[in-house]
Amino acid sequence: MLSVITPVYNGEKFIEFCIKNVIAQKSTLVEHIIIDGGSKDRTVEIIKEYAEEYKHIRWISEKDEGQSDAMNKGIKMAKGKILGILNADDFYEDNLLNRILELFEELPEPTLLVGNCNLWDDEGKISHINKPKDLRIAALLSERSPFPYNPSAYFYHKSLHQKVGLYKVEEHYGMDIDFLIKAILVANVKYLDEIWGNYRHIEGTKTFINKQTGQYDNIHKRVLLEHRSKLPRFLAWQVTAFKIYNSAEYHTRNPQEILPNLKKKLKTLLRISASVKA
Repeated sequence: MLSVITPVYNGEKFIEFCIKNVIAQKSTLVEHIIIDGGSKDRTVEIIKEYAEEYKHIRWISEKDEGQSDAMNKGIKMAKGKILGILNADDFYEDNLLNRILELFEELPEPTLLVGNCNLWDDEGKISHINKPKDLRIAALLSERSPFPYNPSAYFYHKSLHQKVGLYKVEEHYGMDIDFLIKAILVANVKYLDEIWGNYRHIEGTKTFINKQTGQYDNIHKRVLLEHRSKLPRFLAWQVTAFKIYNSAEYHTRNPQEILPNLKKKLKTLLRISASVKA
């Protein structure tokens, strides 16, 4: 069985579409666990309506400590051997979940299985396709390769949490990056060049606001720095080698930016190091 976990709070704008998207997968081996954080709008009313008709929907509504806490509650409730996180404003490609169930039949436990993700803008157009082709930890921590942008495009064995723990409750924004780094270090990781997920990067969402204010980059770098400091020496050297190569490659193409970039990076590293120590 595959358990899809949806954390939501005041999500009446998208929750019905999310529920219908899972229903449309038409899989008898999927349960949809919805964890509501005590919404004040019509979210709970909409969930109740569909849960009464569709028995694969299980849900609770209570105050929580944020998105990570909600996901952890869903993981504890999950009956499935395979997990997927689907935020209320994201959605899967058609017939994806049956495809995922078939793929996992041949994969060792624990596996992290990653595909591509469409990024949708406010005009309802695909602005970018996230293709995280290189999931080696050194490539990710050196920022040479993009992380999977959104959990709608990756799935994993529930048993992976026995090795890496649950999502970090105190990490309200970088919890997915933190989890992926831990998972990649211990799991069988497989990437397929197929579009699986759809992520609405639109005005008003938490990630959009953080990117507009510059907070997203700071959070991302802070999480990477925390994990770099814990790496075994041989992996730390690989990360350093990638970073040197990345910098040389960039400045070969943009020689006029060498001095301004050095000053900017130094200021950023000093600021992030100070926040980590604090």
